[in-house]
Amino acid sequence: MDTNVTGRARRKRRIRKKVFGTGERPRLSVFRSAKHIYAQVIDDTTGKTLVSTSTTTKGFGVDGDKTAEAKAIGVAIAKAAVEQGIEKVVFDRNGYIYHGRVKALADGAREGGLNF
Repeated sequence: MDTNVTGRARRKRRIRKKVFGTGERPRLSVFRSAKHIYAQVIDDTTGKTLVSTSTTTKGFGVDGDKTAEAKAIGVAIAKAAVEQGIEKVVFDRNGYIYHGRVKALADGAREGGLNF
């Protein structure tokens, strides 16, 4: 085992062993940086991103803190996914703790109509 691996990388590897997106139930992957949050719906069987959005997307603007932005991204990704006929996904928290912005994005996605 590589001794120079961070805790998040270890958690991510452990999670990705179990979480796999298919055509019927793609994977909703979350990436969070210090300033922004990104979400993608991915079909792992074909290796294609079906829907993606982030706080860096042109035209995206929400007043409030980063948690409010994350919730808005969750609603936006759910709306875009439902337009493409995707209603069920598996949630990939990408090694992040299910708390704060990651939880807000998941709650927003559920409000927008995604089931996971």
